Amino acid sequence: MAGLVEIPSNPLPKGAVCATVTTDDGVDLRYARWPTNRSPVRGTIVILHGRTEFIEKYFETINDLRRRGFAVATFDSRGQGGSTRLLGNPRKGHVRDFADHVNDTGLFMEEVVLPDCPPPYYMLAHSTGAAIALLSAERLRTQIDRMVLTAPLLALARGSPRVLEKITGFLMHFGLGEAFAPGAGGGLVPTEPFQDNPLTSDPVRYQRALDVVDADTSVGVGGATVGWVNAAMRACVRLGEPDFVDTVPMPVLMVLGGSDTVVSNYIAEEFSRRVKTVAHLRIPGAKHEILMEKDRFRDQFWMAFDAFVSGRT
Repeated sequence: MAGLVEIPSNPLPKGAVCATVTTDDGVDLRYARWPTNRSPVRGTIVILHGRTEFIEKYFETINDLRRRGFAVATFDSRGQGGSTRLLGNPRKGHVRDFADHVNDTGLFMEEVVLPDCPPPYYMLAHSTGAAIALLSAERLRTQIDRMVLTAPLLALARGSPRVLEKITGFLMHFGLGEAFAPGAGGGLVPTEPFQDNPLTSDPVRYQRALDVVDADTSVGVGGATVGWVNAAMRACVRLGEPDFVDTVPMPVLMVLGGSDTVVSNYIAEEFSRRVKTVAHLRIPGAKHEILMEKDRFRDQFWMAFDAFVSGRT
């Protein structure tokens, strides 16, 4: 699948170039890029998605960025969206190791962003994508000027990464790495009713993501596997190790949702205090998906984004 899904409530931003890039291990990554629609050109924003997300979910954000003078480039992570699924059951959210995501990000920069998009380059990453951005930071030191991370996955809101790594590692020892994690299943995400969802307090933006998946179920994915959880927790453990503080060379702003119940704000704030290049901002009342939140939360994000990317903070 290389095309993009367009529905009336989520129109395709004009000027898209959509194709695939193939990794060394044969995974096709669906990507899209857009030129800016105003001058002067301020550079390119590279977007990394969270788990279960897809390019179409970011159409509104892409328009917001282009109006600011940025080109945009983004791709679907392996195992989700329009990229190659890694297991026979396409609804299983799976990855072997987050090192694969880091390699995919490096490939995307080399094959698409650097040759086809205007510099300077910035990264905007959400949740799982934010963890991947941090893990990639040392490799991208000569390419990415600054990073803005929303609700970064440094630890889940409930459960120690080390404990969850051990539990899932035990299950993998018995051949259960490709099974759904306990409590997960094959239902497409997001499919839950809006009420009490942990992602956003905006019903229109929440429904818009559901409508895209309804229009083309192939972009949706179900619950995570035991192997995915194990890989994510190993990544979180690495991010928490003392020597990781020296691997983030560029300025980073982490924007946290004050009412986030998915990832741990406490661990994110501790991380920003340990790493001298990282600052954080908490938006009171916002849930996990800040860019899909109500305007009063998104406006606070964009104020912080504009100041940080321009170097005023």
